[in-house]
Amino acid sequence: MWRPAVIMLLVCATLAAAPADDSVSGVWRSTIHIPGGDYRIVLHIGGGANGSPAVLDSPDTGKLAVPLTSLQADADSVAFEMHDPEVSFKGKLSADRATLEGEWKQNDKTIPVTFERLGEAPQFDTDGSFLFHSRCASCHELFNAMRAPWPSTLKQMQQTAILNALEQGKMRAVGSAMTEQQRVAIANYLGRPATQQNVPANLCGTRAQKNTNLPLWNGWGGDLSNSRFQPAASAGLGKSEIVGLRLRWAFAYEGATSAGGPPTVIGDRIFVAGGDGKIYSLDMRSGCIYWTFLPSAPARTAISVDPDGSMAYFGDMQARAYAIDTSTGALVWKTELEQHPFAMVTGAPKLFAGHLYVPVSSAEELGAANPKYPCCTFRGSVNALDAKTGKLQWKTYTIATPAQPGSANASTMLGPSGAAVWNSPTIDPIRHALYIGTGDNYSDPATATSDAVIALDLEDGKILWVKQLTADDRYNIGCFMPDKSNCPKDPGGDFDIGASPILRTLENGKSLLVVGQKSGVAYALDLDAEGKIVWESRIGKGGVLGGIEFGGAANDNAVYFPLSDWTLDPKTGGGMFALNIATGEKIWSATPPVPDCLKRAGCSAAQPAPATAIQGAVFEGSLDGHIRAYDAIDGKVIWDFDTAKDFQAVNKIEAHGGSINYAGTVVAGGMVFVTSGYSINTGMPGNVLLAFSEDEK
Repeated sequence: MWRPAVIMLLVCATLAAAPADDSVSGVWRSTIHIPGGDYRIVLHIGGGANGSPAVLDSPDTGKLAVPLTSLQADADSVAFEMHDPEVSFKGKLSADRATLEGEWKQNDKTIPVTFERLGEAPQFDTDGSFLFHSRCASCHELFNAMRAPWPSTLKQMQQTAILNALEQGKMRAVGSAMTEQQRVAIANYLGRPATQQNVPANLCGTRAQKNTNLPLWNGWGGDLSNSRFQPAASAGLGKSEIVGLRLRWAFAYEGATSAGGPPTVIGDRIFVAGGDGKIYSLDMRSGCIYWTFLPSAPARTAISVDPDGSMAYFGDMQARAYAIDTSTGALVWKTELEQHPFAMVTGAPKLFAGHLYVPVSSAEELGAANPKYPCCTFRGSVNALDAKTGKLQWKTYTIATPAQPGSANASTMLGPSGAAVWNSPTIDPIRHALYIGTGDNYSDPATATSDAVIALDLEDGKILWVKQLTADDRYNIGCFMPDKSNCPKDPGGDFDIGASPILRTLENGKSLLVVGQKSGVAYALDLDAEGKIVWESRIGKGGVLGGIEFGGAANDNAVYFPLSDWTLDPKTGGGMFALNIATGEKIWSATPPVPDCLKRAGCSAAQPAPATAIQGAVFEGSLDGHIRAYDAIDGKVIWDFDTAKDFQAVNKIEAHGGSINYAGTVVAGGMVFVTSGYSINTGMPGNVLLAFSEDEK
């Protein structure tokens, strides 16, 4: 069977080739047509690159000047063989000496090939395909450890989005080693041109009314406790009404392959970080646009709005915090939190008593895949800003000292590093404390603050206590690469606490902090005993993309956790679990159905998305594209909608759904809002925000 990999034969030649006849000397170009694509070949015969009599260029596999073996050439013909894999080529010159026609044979397959003579050798230093395949392709393979988008996903992205990733986004460390012309060449090779739409098709216009500023769902967790539980008054939706939910409108993000962050609902308005890099204010009933704001870099956080509804806050993927006017979308202030090239804000800022608490995480784990990258120097932090001015009031790092060279196990590495804060902080006004979960260490030495819950004083950021849930967890993507120079010795399991801790008070007055971890274990911590474990309950195996990824939801009696446990088998992973919040005992569990999207790349039964609870029901999305509502009593599915399909968007942009991942469901004002589409390698691309309501509402 022919595969693109046949072209990799070019790297396997090591034997010296025989001298070529002057009649066939020169540069020859052709394209090999095989199922799955066309591959350019440039043959240099006589006086070729690197001093060899003959070499081959295969720019579409990222290989240039690769020596041939067993070359035989005379005045009329050329033949060569390769033995790993077994390949042979025989060709004859045309009468005018302008073409070389022959057969390329491999695995009992024959491909007719015609080479044309060139006057000079082509250059590939600004060739998009060569640049991608030589510098990027190995990290974008199917099911890659980098969690990088697959090639099929990259082809769906707009050129501007790819260029932005290389210049300002996660790939800026790679892009910085290229010229501007090379970055543009890669973007143009991979992406598609932007659709011209100067004026949005669905501006609210005269329909715009003054907003009531009544908070229906604010920020990540809906409340200071990050409970992700929506009370009946704000939900406007009861369990009995869920079966009547119908799609009311769909809103699409132009050129996006991920659908962005979760919506915040204040009064009748939605504030959301779109998958296209813009911040939107929409009408919740119709999806019309009030305004848009373009930050300096894309954002994925939930948006927090102040009590009087006048300002909205968020963070971007280059570790900046913003405040914008909710009426107009105008910038009020912008604060840069970190200078580290991989720093970013993934957890929603939390607003309390005039202070904005902003967590900082990073993508340095990905940068460590490059063995030449000096791994690792980032350390997580929480930053307290004045909500009115954006002025920094205090900063607390999760690792007290900056990274130093020469750790105990790897003298070429820097450390300690990591302990990123991926989640939105949880506020405890009674204890005047803020709680965060941290990720793993990226390099040696390990610290006591990684994979931990940390309590900070709200006033000055002083660390009150630390409860580490997994010790000695050092991990980065370099551990998956052939060259493991940046991999710590005996790496851990990547058991981040990526989900926001949930603060709940039991009927007896005791307060618990409920925590889900990528290890597959849920915990309850005693806040009056410096985080002492009250109970722990394992619901999954855990792993790099396993366990509890983005969190659960809790009412007064139970906590509801979705399970990721993603594997290469799309039929495995997933599940919903209800635990007694006082004891951790399992109340019920729900096994996911076999996905109906198995033929689509990125399909999976895994459920990394955060849960959302209302009275009597729990909403949860899946990588299979389905949003389901579970009965809170027994876990039975009472509503199921497949979002992985095409939609007619109210803003007249091509719209399609995909996997549901980090942006959880929001229930507010009798409506249900779901973002669909996730383009990292464990998901199906999509670009829609969907709004549901009962038929009569």
